[in-house]
Amino acid sequence: MTQPLPAPNARPAPQPLRLKELRPAQVAETLARDPRLIVPVGTCEQHGPHMPLGCDTIIVEHLADDFSAEFGVLRAPTLEYGVNVDTERGFPGNASLRRKTLHRTLNDLIDAWEATGIKEFILLTAHEHDPHLEALATVVTSGARVRVVDILEVDFSDLLEAQSEPMHGDEVDTSLLLYLAPELVAADLAQDYMMSRDELRRYRRGWLRVPKGSPGSIGRPRLASASKGEQIYMRIRGRIRDRIFVAPPPDEP
Repeated sequence: MTQPLPAPNARPAPQPLRLKELRPAQVAETLARDPRLIVPVGTCEQHGPHMPLGCDTIIVEHLADDFSAEFGVLRAPTLEYGVNVDTERGFPGNASLRRKTLHRTLNDLIDAWEATGIKEFILLTAHEHDPHLEALATVVTSGARVRVVDILEVDFSDLLEAQSEPMHGDEVDTSLLLYLAPELVAADLAQDYMMSRDELRRYRRGWLRVPKGSPGSIGRPRLASASKGEQIYMRIRGRIRDRIFVAPPPDEP
């Protein structure tokens, strides 16, 4: 079938500014325009038998690329490991950092980047585990601003059928992956497993392990869909866009 010709004078869509793909002079030129750096922080852990280990990583990488392309902000290489929740049984492939290790790693990286002229760091993550978030929130700089963005704090409860909040490898995560990377999801293997609200609270704080009876996911992944994932993703992207990339910093009028 004949493909339509591109429109006259059509401009190519802007591409993300990935630090690892740029030369030093290109980085310096970009920082002169906008001295910010997006740092995606993922995890490598089970999200149920139907989902890839890098679920959290894949989601924040997509967001980082989208924001980098739209606003011309540098995007750092992804840190693919975080602080995982303990489990009562092993899951092949899991790899976790200690909270102090993640904290020190980020401190070292941010210290090096700050010395090159970066004035603001936007740490993007999709992992609601208190020790993981504490490692990000306690990063120290010489003067640069650090903004920790847990994308799952955005309210999209009205888009869910059987959950009022995100869980793990659930209706939320599975829907997002069905939208962003459907080839990586084995939806027929999804298994529902629910916790009480109190159990979920203790699980997020690191006081409760993922039980042996869980398939590695918590929530209702069987209710996931690509269309739901698109709505959730667009809600997250829009809210973070407005609050982080469009709104002026608190010290500006």
